[in-house]
This record gives sequence, structure tokens and C-alpha cells, in this order.
Amino acid sequence: MARVTQHLWFEKDMEAALRLYVSLIPGSSLDWLSGLPADTPSGPAGSVRLAGFTLGDQRYMAIEAGPLDPFNHSFSIMLECADQAEIDRLWAALSDGGSIEQCGWLRDRWGLCWQIVPKRLGELMSDPAPDRVKRVTEAMLRMTKFDIAGLEQAAAGN
Repeated sequence: MARVTQHLWFEKDMEAALRLYVSLIPGSSLDWLSGLPADTPSGPAGSVRLAGFTLGDQRYMAIEAGPLDPFNHSFSIMLECADQAEIDRLWAALSDGGSIEQCGWLRDRWGLCWQIVPKRLGELMSDPAPDRVKRVTEAMLRMTKFDIAGLEQAAAGN
């Protein structure tokens, strides 16, 4: 059976990015890091680096091989958070040197897109009462970093 592994292409600073990522998410690890021992179109032997790493329960590979296509919203990593403290911690670390966007999205300093989302949002969005879901959606659309208390207030009609 085929194995699924996400693959990320970094222009530069791959190791710094991966070390940050694995430090933030429990159960993560930088599994291996190496340079290609042969000349490639991207540079001489050793200049192109590869890595295998795990974020939570997901496998990734990464390459640092100079500019190609920048990261964009077509691929993002979504982190489902248990509480506001976790949202705040991840938001601060990943947005440092990057940029924040609407609805829990941000770009880190390497340009990778992340969605920092409370688990509670999914629960509120699946409420059987359409008016509650509408209020939560409207509140969500006004937020940059998610605020669980604000989402709860919207659900309650406050």
C-alpha cells in the first residue's frame, strides 16, 4: 500500500523552520537531515538538503534547494487546538516574523501557511440550530486569531 507524506520545498533556512515546527507540536520530531552528495540543477554537492520530520501524527519531507514556487494557500497546515492558551502559544510562535490573516490563517517567516483553529469551532459549526451556526460564522469572519470565548458568545446570541 502506498504511504502518504507531505513534501515542502524551502528556498532557504529549512532546518531552522523544521526545528521550530517540531518544538511547537507535541509528538513531533526531526527524524533525519542530510545533504545530497551529488551536484544537482539547484547547486553543487551538499548544497541541496533533505529532511524527514513528523508533526504530530503526520509525516513530512522537506527540501532546501533555492527558489522555485513560493508557498501559497493551496497548501496549509491546520492545527486544531484544545484551548485558547494553545491557540495563543502557536499563533505567537508561528506568526513571529510572518504575517497574520483572517479566520485563523497566518504565514510564518518562511511563507508557509497555517490555520490555527480551535476544536470548539468545529463543534459550534455543526450545531443543529442554523441561527447559532450563522452567528458563529459571522463572528469567525471578523476574527484574525480565533477567540474561543468570542465564538461561544456568538453561539449564545450575546
